[in-house]
Amino acid sequence: MSAASLSDRRMLLVHAHPDDESISNGASMAKYVAEGAHVTLVTCTLGEEGEVLVDSLAALASDRDDRLGEHRVGELKEALDVLGVTDSRFLGGAGRYRDTGMAYNDQGLAIAPPTIRDGTFWRADLTEVSNHLVEIIREIRPQVLVTYDESGGYGHPDHVQAHRVAMYAQVLAAVPSYRPDLGAFWDVPKVYWNAMSESRMRDGLRQLRDSGDMTTFEGMDPDGPLPPFAVPDEWLTTEIDANDYVDKKLAAMAAHATQITLDGPFFALSNNVGNSVWGTEFYRLAKGPVSPAGIGRERDLFAGVA
Repeated sequence: MSAASLSDRRMLLVHAHPDDESISNGASMAKYVAEGAHVTLVTCTLGEEGEVLVDSLAALASDRDDRLGEHRVGELKEALDVLGVTDSRFLGGAGRYRDTGMAYNDQGLAIAPPTIRDGTFWRADLTEVSNHLVEIIREIRPQVLVTYDESGGYGHPDHVQAHRVAMYAQVLAAVPSYRPDLGAFWDVPKVYWNAMSESRMRDGLRQLRDSGDMTTFEGMDPDGPLPPFAVPDEWLTTEIDANDYVDKKLAAMAAHATQITLDGPFFALSNNVGNSVWGTEFYRLAKGPVSPAGIGRERDLFAGVA
């Protein structure tokens, strides 16, 4: 695929597992596709270690038949069909890097599990795995790259690794003398980290508790510590209003049926608080031109570059 054949606006998203894209950026992806942008999703693993929430599919789990990854490939395709995304790749090819899995520490944050298989994404050599993404960056030549922050949102080792790979790869891709066999160099103008508004998260939790729902996001106190993905509002640089596409986002989330259930916390939040909680997606600008002082948050990920 040549850059000349692509849209004038090109976005690349780097996610760890199938379903992460729909939860984090589903509304934004649908919006930009509908507006004519070329949206490319890179997924780093097949999500083989995910929990299976569908009883009839329990045998797919990694500790049984270990076929969940191939099933999640189908779920991802269904979700992306809903969002309108036609350019989807697995980093290094489907199954090249295995889902690492996770455990939880005393603070309830995800960490690497005590036993890690060979071939997992967490154990992958950073330069080797980044080179796969360098090649994609140089092929697509995106103006915008979206990934996680340094915590991976909530500590999952594959999310943390996806952050490291995305940030390293975009640096390497911009060096003219680095691996010219991977394509002509390209400096990605803007890099964003996914985020959630702390104030909106607290308001949503309060509304859930006021409605009598004491189990959704159990353990999260509206006035207490929140996971790292809920960041202070003053850190948020960009706010994408994609409420016209929230139904597509929710349908894409539902397509990941082994991971997200209609009676689970994500949909409980929508049922109790309203779908609008998912229709506005927030970002932190990690690289690129900042809006002039006094302008406030950006309303377009491509602002200043396309």
